[in-house]
Amino acid sequence: MEYLSLLTAEMLCNTIAVVSVAILLVYTWRVLNWAWFRPKKLEKCLRLSGLKGNPYKLLYGDLNELTKSIIEAKSKPINFSDDIAQRLIPFFLNAINKNAFYQSCSEMLSKWEEIVQKETSFELDVWPDLQVMTSEVISRTTFGSSYQEGRIVFELQKEQVEYVTEKGRSIYVPRSRFLPTKTNKRMLEIEKEIQTTIRRIIDKRLRVMKAGEKNNEDLLGILLESNLEEIELHGSKEFGMTTSEVIEECKLFYFAGQEITSVLLVWTMILLCLHPEWQVRAREEVLQVFRIEKPDFEGLNRLKIVTMILYETLRLFPPLPVFGRRTKEEVKLGELNLPDGVVVLIPAVFVHYDKEIWSEDAKEFKPERFSEGVSKATNGQVSFIPFGGGPRICVGQNFAMLEAKMAIAMILQRFSFELSPSYTHAPFAVVTIHPQYGAPLLMRKL
Repeated sequence: MEYLSLLTAEMLCNTIAVVSVAILLVYTWRVLNWAWFRPKKLEKCLRLSGLKGNPYKLLYGDLNELTKSIIEAKSKPINFSDDIAQRLIPFFLNAINKNAFYQSCSEMLSKWEEIVQKETSFELDVWPDLQVMTSEVISRTTFGSSYQEGRIVFELQKEQVEYVTEKGRSIYVPRSRFLPTKTNKRMLEIEKEIQTTIRRIIDKRLRVMKAGEKNNEDLLGILLESNLEEIELHGSKEFGMTTSEVIEECKLFYFAGQEITSVLLVWTMILLCLHPEWQVRAREEVLQVFRIEKPDFEGLNRLKIVTMILYETLRLFPPLPVFGRRTKEEVKLGELNLPDGVVVLIPAVFVHYDKEIWSEDAKEFKPERFSEGVSKATNGQVSFIPFGGGPRICVGQNFAMLEAKMAIAMILQRFSFELSPSYTHAPFAVVTIHPQYGAPLLMRKL
């Protein structure tokens, strides 16, 4: 019996050892596949398709070169005549130049879905004010009467974006977000506070709706009412959005709506300072349509010159200088065969400065390009992509344009403005294109 017990114990130990080794081998393979074999396989597929590019480097990839190029670009301002692409996306621009990747990118884009879009002057940095103004607008649009609580969300998300941007420029280590670092702890605190704030607003709104009161005058109200109707129609909560999903929708709408509009407004004002003749023309149009009255929806749609100016601003300073799409399956783009899992980066700022599309004056501010609309200006090509393109085009583009028209019209009714001598031209990308040193303007009340 003792011999049998020893034999059984030995067999058990052997079994545990075999299982442990098997588990170790499985996880070792997964790590190797993630860190080496899969990236090398993708690299091979892309090279067979005719794309060269830099060779894959274990873990680091092009991170060192990317970080170095950004630091170097931010170290010095540029002239107005310089190419802003070199300052906004220097690494990608250098990669495009080094690998003649530009033509492939241009051909790819052309095959994608067509996009159907007073006296005394005083110095004022309008950039922080425009950010606050657009955050309030989006707060009221999203949360209605609870917009003061919504402003807390804006401040928190603004801080969170800085952390996310910083992490995006460092080595990605799986599950590293769970490490108890100072940054991770703060990011977790921010996320919890955002969730708690929005959830509190939602709970308050649901109590009002359950009491029989209609509340569909803002985004949150529309989402909640639509969600309840969907659940009632199917008789199950499985057909509606969860509270967490509603929160995520609010967060996305809030950030995208605020960021895009604020950067559009600040660069529009800067360009109108540089081109006072267009500022005069825009003001004349606004006063002709509205005089000094409050702009209305019908009148905003008649602002042809203002619209041309906004489009040209979006061309020269697209909110997202570069954005990406990840293939979910094998995709054929022209003569390229891209396997699943490939991230395709689209340098909007480079496309917007393409002389073959926009002619030799591509760097110049010429709103008259859009006098007959976007399609005419681009000769039918998908080459004007400030809000992305295709089925994932920004759903808030009309909202952003309407808000920008309203703000510019009201500013032109009340002020004239020019660049302050202290202004330094230094656009840089923090998800969207920001003026690194603000936008100090000399404002004059009319």
